[in-house]
Amino acid sequence: MYRFLLTPRWLGINLFALLAIPVCIWLGVWQLGRFEQRTHAGEQRSAAAIAAADRSVPLAPLLKGPDRQTVIASDVGREITFSGTYDTAHQLLVPQRTVDGKSGYYVLTPLRPQGGGLPVAVIRGWTASARSVPAAPTGPVDLRGRLQTSEDASTPEVISSGGLPPGQVGMISPSTLVNLLPYSVYDGWIALDAGKGGNGSADGTDGLTAVPTYQPSGGNGLTLQAFQNLGYTCQWFVFAGFVVFMWARFARRELELARDRALGLAGP
Repeated sequence: MYRFLLTPRWLGINLFALLAIPVCIWLGVWQLGRFEQRTHAGEQRSAAAIAAADRSVPLAPLLKGPDRQTVIASDVGREITFSGTYDTAHQLLVPQRTVDGKSGYYVLTPLRPQGGGLPVAVIRGWTASARSVPAAPTGPVDLRGRLQTSEDASTPEVISSGGLPPGQVGMISPSTLVNLLPYSVYDGWIALDAGKGGNGSADGTDGLTAVPTYQPSGGNGLTLQAFQNLGYTCQWFVFAGFVVFMWARFARRELELARDRALGLAGP
């Protein structure tokens, strides 16, 4: 019954299957190796980015470099140290902000950096009530915080339209603050780290809750290229399985035809 496998036509099919299956498997293993290499490289880059973000850097040099006008992508979430003086006369509240499942207000106090540069919007923390906002320090302060990008209409919880009571702003952005402050501000803001005033000075966070901020994510090293390699890996293994499936299907059909011929149920 299986003598058909030795016919010239089937010898060609057998040879093709014997060559195609290992080639597909080899290509799949190669793509899997590429996936592992890219993942490992991505993990190393992510770890390096997190290590850099965890090291505090002074704000003053950043304001003289690429971050002079706005926070660049690589510095978003970076912990910084900075000094300056709060503009307590122009403190604002940012309403409808949620922290720990409760709605309240961010406390925004502009700060004039020591050494010059654009004033920066500093979020000293969060409070549940607009009537219980601790006063900002009036003298020079040394602070720690994390750089954040300005908000826009797509940012969660912002109020981009409609009127607000005096002393409130719905979006932390130069475009909204320009109407409430007598000067332009830096395109970005700083969220203070609770209890990190620096040099033992009061930082104005007492009685306030630290606000959540965007932090760099280490991820797992997966990139678009790594996903492509993983997809190619699956593709080549599927091809190998498909060759086996089709060979078995054709062989079964040929065997059934041979049996039918032997029983006189099919023509030669």
